[in-house]
Amino acid sequence: MASSGSSSRKGLLERLAEGLVVGDGSFVMTLEKRGYVLAGNWTPEACVQYPDAVRQLHREFLRAGADVMQTFTFWASEDRLKLKLSDQESDVNWESVNEVACDLAHEVAAEGDALVAGSVSSVPKYEDRTGTKEEIQNEFRKQCDVFIRKKVDFLLGEFFAYTEEAEWAVEVMKSYGVPVACTMRVGVAGDEMGVAPAESAVRLARAGADVVGVNCCYDPDIALDAIAKMKTGLEEAGLKNYLMIQPVGFHTQDLKKEPAGYTALPEFPFALEPRALTRIDVHKYARRAYDLGVRYIGGCCGFEPHHIRAIAEELKAERGRGIPGADKFENFEGLRRSHIKNQHKRTTAEYWLNLKPAAGREWINKLATLDLDY
Repeated sequence: MASSGSSSRKGLLERLAEGLVVGDGSFVMTLEKRGYVLAGNWTPEACVQYPDAVRQLHREFLRAGADVMQTFTFWASEDRLKLKLSDQESDVNWESVNEVACDLAHEVAAEGDALVAGSVSSVPKYEDRTGTKEEIQNEFRKQCDVFIRKKVDFLLGEFFAYTEEAEWAVEVMKSYGVPVACTMRVGVAGDEMGVAPAESAVRLARAGADVVGVNCCYDPDIALDAIAKMKTGLEEAGLKNYLMIQPVGFHTQDLKKEPAGYTALPEFPFALEPRALTRIDVHKYARRAYDLGVRYIGGCCGFEPHHIRAIAEELKAERGRGIPGADKFENFEGLRRSHIKNQHKRTTAEYWLNLKPAAGREWINKLATLDLDY
């Protein structure tokens, strides 16, 4: 399959001009939890080895309200996959992974009105300082060639730790004549070379990105602070690019240092569940992002389908539509049908937005009773 809809279907920039675009969520971490991806490698070989699993996760995000099916091609450049999968089956190669990822995303996008984004990420030649600009851009170009041949709706650069590398990726993506979005894995302190979020945003915009923003590594609170700085930088430069945000689905506020990200947490990757965002956290995040002026709102690692559903439900009025299974009730009102009567008092946003969730762990409860001087 090479196309996901008719030529009359609205593209990314048209949708952003009209209002809100809801992104999808976590693939590599979610599929690792489900037993389809190897932790540590975090590469998308599941597209070839377990296509049904990838297809099903796309479908769950679509049903949750996502407007974009992002190809499961994280770390899928030729050099990255050769490095990461050198000891695996011969049928797993970079080109087949990218091709199958596009086909799966198109197949599910066609079941709704979703767009397909060809996903490009950082390459080893830049991180290791072993390649020239031309060689590094050639890695991006080989991957983008597959995406364009497979007729993706737009190209998306993500998980860049260095503004310069992201600029080089944007230059390549822009040459194909399709909309380009690019996000940095930065907090308020900036990228790995100390480039501030405001400067990163301006440089990506001037390189040709139509949409700029942040993704991964940090939770919604930190990501929102970073994108606010990006917004200020763009405004001061007289640029009017759209903003995009896709943070991780875990609380990371106690990181002591930036740049670091959630991979620096002691719980990464196998004990992050106690840090997971609730869907109420995501309701709050979606509202704050929208009020800030961000119009492409999604999630990265740890954002499960129920989190994407929370974004779509919180911004139902702004989108002008609900999502499957939730079109008869406003957000929490479905609890009115519960046979447990005390649930009937929990049908308001006020109840949930003011709730302080408990951890349910005995040692935490004991700490709460101690008079500790922090």
